[in-house]
Amino acid sequence: MSLDVGIIVIGQAIAIRVRIDPPAAPARTDSPPGQETTESMSSNLRILVGICTYNEAGNIKAMLQRIGDALPTADILVVDDGSPDGTAARVATFAEANERQDSIRCIVREERGLGGAILSAMNASIEGGYDLFCNLDADLSHDPADLPRLVSAVADGFDVAVGSRYVPGGEIVGWPVRRKWMSRWINWITRFRLGLPVNDASGSFRCYRVAALSRLDLNDQPSEGYSFLQEVLLKLHRQGATFTEVPITFTERAVGDSKLDFREAVRSGWTVLRLRSKHS
Repeated sequence: MSLDVGIIVIGQAIAIRVRIDPPAAPARTDSPPGQETTESMSSNLRILVGICTYNEAGNIKAMLQRIGDALPTADILVVDDGSPDGTAARVATFAEANERQDSIRCIVREERGLGGAILSAMNASIEGGYDLFCNLDADLSHDPADLPRLVSAVADGFDVAVGSRYVPGGEIVGWPVRRKWMSRWINWITRFRLGLPVNDASGSFRCYRVAALSRLDLNDQPSEGYSFLQEVLLKLHRQGATFTEVPITFTERAVGDSKLDFREAVRSGWTVLRLRSKHS
């Protein structure tokens, strides 16, 4: 078993990369002959899991552990917007102290914004030649154990699998009525205005086929904040991408503060109203 730790400084960005190569895991024998398990299927694909962080030091260790448990062969990219609570340092500490099959990187940005952070991770998936790119929130509101189901859906032929709160089997735990109303309002506007074929266009728990992302001009004046999530779906839809929704349970964070407030919800709703003309 070997351990390789590196810290790269490029301009004003810091990239921390840790790779640990343990002994090969034993082959699974619990599936019928000719039937590929989700684990063996995902091991044949190059998968990048991106998580965007700001002040998630209290959640990041559990997040990385659970992603590794769910997708043992995936790479993980943490895009941190200069968290003053030391989130990036905890990523490095976790990776150094644990035997992981993954490659873990952390990019620290000076600017803040969910849209820009997800864009950085998507570009990394394209530039790295990955097959699939998965994104989920860093606060454990999305259960990493659901990742294999999203990966399986894209591996089966879809271009995008959306972890959905608003299809049968999906639910939200721990939200007040006002927060549920905001989410429903944004998604109703998105479906009505943009004609997207999904019920949950504002959630960030998704798996994308990287070949589909590579056909988009992602860097062409992208939206900021949460509205970037809707804009990516709109661009993919207009390129003819195929979609499916996988039911998930969204659980309100237990540690830290939510980054979505009423002002951000209103801004996202207004941006969605302008996206149709922007991409017409």
